[in-house]
Amino acid sequence: MKYYIKKTCFLFIICSIILFRCDKNETNSEESLVSTSPNILLIIADDMGKDATYGFTEGNVKPDTPNINNIKNSGITFNNCWVYPTCSPTRASMITGKYGYRTGVKQAGDILGSSETILQKYIKQQTNNEYVTALIGKWHLSGNEISGSSPEAFGMDYFAGLIGGGVQSYYQWQLTENGVQANETDYITEKITDLSIDWVNAQEKPWFLWLAYNAPHTPFHTPPAEMHSQGNLLDYSQGMNPLPYYMAAIEAMDYQIGRLLENMSESERNNTVILFIGDNGTPNQVAQSPFSNSTAKGSLYQGGINTPLYVSGVNVNRVGKIDNNLINGTDLYATISEIAGVPVSRINDSKSFKTLLSSVTEHREFQYAETNEFWTINNGKYKLFVNSNGSQEMYDLSSDPYESNNLLNGTLNSDQLEYKTILENELMQIRD
Repeated sequence: MKYYIKKTCFLFIICSIILFRCDKNETNSEESLVSTSPNILLIIADDMGKDATYGFTEGNVKPDTPNINNIKNSGITFNNCWVYPTCSPTRASMITGKYGYRTGVKQAGDILGSSETILQKYIKQQTNNEYVTALIGKWHLSGNEISGSSPEAFGMDYFAGLIGGGVQSYYQWQLTENGVQANETDYITEKITDLSIDWVNAQEKPWFLWLAYNAPHTPFHTPPAEMHSQGNLLDYSQGMNPLPYYMAAIEAMDYQIGRLLENMSESERNNTVILFIGDNGTPNQVAQSPFSNSTAKGSLYQGGINTPLYVSGVNVNRVGKIDNNLINGTDLYATISEIAGVPVSRINDSKSFKTLLSSVTEHREFQYAETNEFWTINNGKYKLFVNSNGSQEMYDLSSDPYESNNLLNGTLNSDQLEYKTILENELMQIRD
């Protein structure tokens, strides 16, 4: 009898171990799936600079943005992200991984050539169509009309939103979906979110959603009262203080980001990487100190091109950290591709910073941005501006982060002269 009991106990233990190992293997399999095929949500805020964003020292007035704050606090903040000073070039650089002079998109309204391989098409090609892709919201890379260079023509699975750069009213605007335009009267930030919720909920494969809000871009307006905390705002008219309206538009966007995330299942949310970025600096009408109306949106000064970038979600292990590496908007191309499982660390003018999501390492030696007539380059300490007419400016960002003292107005010391030469040579290589 004792032998029988011992034998039975032994068999029970063996079975338990086998079951535990099977369960563990299943768990590991699920974890492997999570790590190799996460959903990817890229949220682009239109005209939202550091001075209007929680977590940065610039600006005295901040909007109430609990959902964006949570993305920041549950992930990593990239403090030195450079984009372009206006929206079309930034979007083109992110979606192609190329600098503007290569694509011809160097100012707002420029059209992206149909031969470009956009990020979504590249991911689908490299992963054997593992991902389904969508762009919901603002496109602004095909002028202002439906044309052969619409998002679907580039290989996007689904597009719904604005072909052009903006709206005359947040309550009366034209929605383009499946190549058809229709007049809309729903509040645009809410409608874009509704479309995103519907699309995400319909997916059965890993997905990549490029969610491009037009908020808080002008026109200044009063969002629905439940979406903001700026009080009883009268209809905006010229001459009124635009700052509360700008803040209200940001808060309404944050409210809708919360809706989108709340409508995702817990398992789907836990298997999603979220990237939040501003496409350029704050508009000059609402720029806050230390920026000014001449060093904000539209300029190559820090207030125009150094914008918020947060990354959180699955496999982002540096929670609550601030990273000071130099990041270019072009880098999102390789980074998002690598997150999607594409074995690429560099492509075009893009360098993946995926490793920074889990470890501390070096990324770039230089950052670059441009407009039609100006170019700028930065090595983390010195920043050089070059005009096509040959004039230059140079700043020491370590001691003068908001570019008030042009070093070229005086005599450069040996260290400054050396780095000026280095920056000039690197600029020549970039633009060669």
